Amino acid sequence: MTKEELREYLDFKAEQYNTRDFIESDPIQLPHRFSKKEDIEIVAFLISTIAWGQRKSIIKNGERLIEIMEHNPHEFILNYTSRPLEFVHRTFNAIDLDFFFRSLRNIYEKGGLEKAFSPHPEIEGVKGRIVNFRDIFLSTEHEKRSEKHLSNPMKGSAAKRINMFLRWMVRNDKQGVDFGIWKSIPTSELYIPLDVHTSKHGRNLGLIQRKQDDWKALEELMTQLREFDPVDPSKYDFALFGIGAFES
Repeated sequence: MTKEELREYLDFKAEQYNTRDFIESDPIQLPHRFSKKEDIEIVAFLISTIAWGQRKSIIKNGERLIEIMEHNPHEFILNYTSRPLEFVHRTFNAIDLDFFFRSLRNIYEKGGLEKAFSPHPEIEGVKGRIVNFRDIFLSTEHEKRSEKHLSNPMKGSAAKRINMFLRWMVRNDKQGVDFGIWKSIPTSELYIPLDVHTSKHGRNLGLIQRKQDDWKALEELMTQLREFDPVDPSKYDFALFGIGAFES
């Protein structure tokens, strides 16, 4: 397959899977239940944080998070004080959730989630934004165990869940899947969430040579995808994920 043929193939697959039908079986359906910007981004952030394992389990536990927040996420966060919580999703438990609620309250008191992803003074692009956000988020008192739920690209992590959250917030796909409610980050900066499907098929198509699923592999993949579409490279997440999840 030539480079141009590969681009045409990925464009076709991205268009095939970037449709409203995608929402029905995906955790992104949960923030789609809200219309207020802050409600959408809070639910999206929490859902993306627990987005590992079976999608049915993620959706079920996402429903539980919305119940805990009394179906009014922004108001709940603004008024949150530590209290006994009952929640567990794999290794994410009530201790972690209490910290996330408190940190989100601190972030919204200082301007909100979008502002927390401001550019880093020394690290370019989305990598720097993630590092900046992580530093702000972890400035709230917490137990060390909770830090594992916020991936660190400076330690090589591909930061799958944070990159997925950013795609949801920033990318306006005109199909009603991604929200496009954040205007301060250009879509050209976005990285796709590197998961088992995207990495496997990225390698099958010759887009990734590196064996580890880390930030370096993600950089390698994005360099290729930006050649195909420098303005909206993260659209190819739908292509690579769709091929893996629905055609394998």
